[in-house]
Amino acid sequence: MIFLNTPRLVLRNVSEKDVPIIFDYRNHPACARYQRGQTKDLPGITALVQRRQNDALSVENNCMVAVALRDTDEMVGEIIVMPNEGTISLGYTFSYRHHRKGFAFEALSSLIAHLHADYPERDFISFVEPENAASIGLLKKLGYRDLGYLPAITSQAFGLYTTPVTEKEISEAIAKQ
Repeated sequence: MIFLNTPRLVLRNVSEKDVPIIFDYRNHPACARYQRGQTKDLPGITALVQRRQNDALSVENNCMVAVALRDTDEMVGEIIVMPNEGTISLGYTFSYRHHRKGFAFEALSSLIAHLHADYPERDFISFVEPENAASIGLLKKLGYRDLGYLPAITSQAFGLYTTPVTEKEISEAIAKQ
């Protein structure tokens, strides 16, 4: 299923043809160094794609979105949409073969606009390794604000469309550390 189209990209469900691409970039040092908990072995990625190939884009369940080139349908990255009470957390990995081409910004801009239009009451949160300057720069370009460092999860928290309640919860979590 296609979720969204952008000028250069299509955001769609993952499919079996994506498995070798996901395996390649998830195991490349440029992509893997800031990722925690991602499945990286081939059988695991195959099983993940089989589980996620019919995901629906909603705030009911997590969703794995493939980002592919519009002209060739070659997958260039993935976005994970993780809804929680009042928030939508976005995680993403883009192939090292396609870094610095603006694909992450284009895909995330479109997806965030779509989700915010459908769920305007939700806060958008992303967590980033403090050393991941490229991802931090991307989030800032998307309009996210730095909400602080959460030692409990060793991540920098960023928020977009956040309410004072969410910001207070994050601030209190930081203060407890």
